[in-house]
Parts: sequence; C-alpha cells; structure tokens
Amino acid sequence: MTKTILITGATDGIGLETAKLLVSAGHHVLLHGRNSDKLEQLITTLSTLSRTSKLESYVADLSDLANVEALARAVIDKHDTLDVLVNNAGVFKTPYPITEAGFDVRFVVNTIAPYLLTQCLLPLLGQGSRVVNVSSAAQASVDLQALRGERRLPDSAAYAQSKLALMMWSHRLARVHQNPMIVSVNPGSMLGSKMVKEGFGVAGGDLQIGANILKRAALEDAFADASGKYFDNDSGRFAPPHPDGLNVQKCQRLVETLEVVLAKHTQ
Repeated sequence: MTKTILITGATDGIGLETAKLLVSAGHHVLLHGRNSDKLEQLITTLSTLSRTSKLESYVADLSDLANVEALARAVIDKHDTLDVLVNNAGVFKTPYPITEAGFDVRFVVNTIAPYLLTQCLLPLLGQGSRVVNVSSAAQASVDLQALRGERRLPDSAAYAQSKLALMMWSHRLARVHQNPMIVSVNPGSMLGSKMVKEGFGVAGGDLQIGANILKRAALEDAFADASGKYFDNDSGRFAPPHPDGLNVQKCQRLVETLEVVLAKHTQ
C-alpha cells in the first residue's frame, strides 16, 4: 500500500538515502529542505527512481519556528492525511549556534522544531500513522535552563541533550496520544553524514545502515506497537535509553518547558 511520508532534512545524509529507498518503493514522498535549489535537483534525481512515486518539495528553515509552522500549514493545505512523519533534520556543529531568538540552534532544530511540527500535524496523523524521530546514541540529561536559552552549552553537550530531549517528548506524547505511533531511533553511530564529517573529521560508516532502519521504522509491522520506545540500531534492537528518557516526571517537565518556549514564540 502506498504511503504518504514527510521527511525533514531530505536533501543530504541519512534523510536523502531514506528518501531514495521510499521513492524506489513507490511511496508518495514529501521532501523538506532549507535550500530550494537543492530540493529542485533532488526532485529531478528521485524522479528517475520510480514511475509511480509522487514527489513534493517544501522549503523551511527549522531553526525559525515561524518557518516550522508555515511548513505544517503548507502540508495541511495539500493533504487530509499523513501516514508517516520522519523527523530527521538535525544540527551538531555550526558557526552560528545561537538563533536570533536567543536559543541554542541544536535545541531548536533537534528538539523544539520536530515537537512543534508533530503537534501541528497531529490532525493528519490518524490511526496507523507513525512519527519516526531520529535520535542518537549520544544522550545526556537535559539542562532545562539551556533548553529555555538561559545557559550556553558546548557543541557536544548541546547535541546530546537535544537528542535525549527529542526522545523524552516522544515518550511523553506516546503516553498521551493513542495515535500516531511515535518511536525514537538511533540510526547508527558515526555514519557518513555531512554532520559527522564536519563535526568529527571522519568519513563515517555506510549511510544505508541508517536509511534502512528508518524505512523499517516507517513501514514494517515490527514497529507497529513501538510507540514510546527507543530503537538502538548499533545493537539492532529496542533498548533502554538514558534513564531520563523513561522518567515520567522528567519527561512531563520537559514537555512543559517546551510549551513555555513555544508560548513565548507566539507572543
């Protein structure tokens, strides 16, 4: 059955490779990126992989929450339902770690933007739908002051905390909403994405490792009942995350903090 699937950060890395797999399988794929030229080139490239797959492109800078809301509205304007949302876009090292609004860009892109996008698209995500959140093996207890933009963190700490925060709100929303299924996935450590190459100066592993598990999480029955869980592709199984990721009180406080941040955004 053909699925309608939105992938953020689809113009390079694991997002791109995942898009190729899904397009080749004939699905209707909505491609998000920051650069309109790269998206146009991507549409041209992916169009050669399947005669039946439908493709759409959406431009948005996920470090700007107004852009996130605009992305959601654009998808809602064209679609009544969405089968899968893959929150893949992420940031590690950047020359501009603080947004104009004063937040750490890792928290904005890796945590807040996917939370906001998921919340905005919930009306489209009905029974049997899925949200696949691309997390990481790098996980560290979240400093809520840093999340609120009140404290600065080094790159590695900001990244690890933002990825655990992503997992924590996934766990919380899975407890609150019967649909969609929400799962966090570590696609594999040190795969050869632009993020890994620029952040660590190494070539990294085969991106197909990450793309294959994201495709499985989006489509396979093995993930149908995975809501609130964490899949660690380094070990090839569902596994316990950082202890904070399953702490009900901490997950609730984190979501409450996200709502405070979003409330300030709308003021």
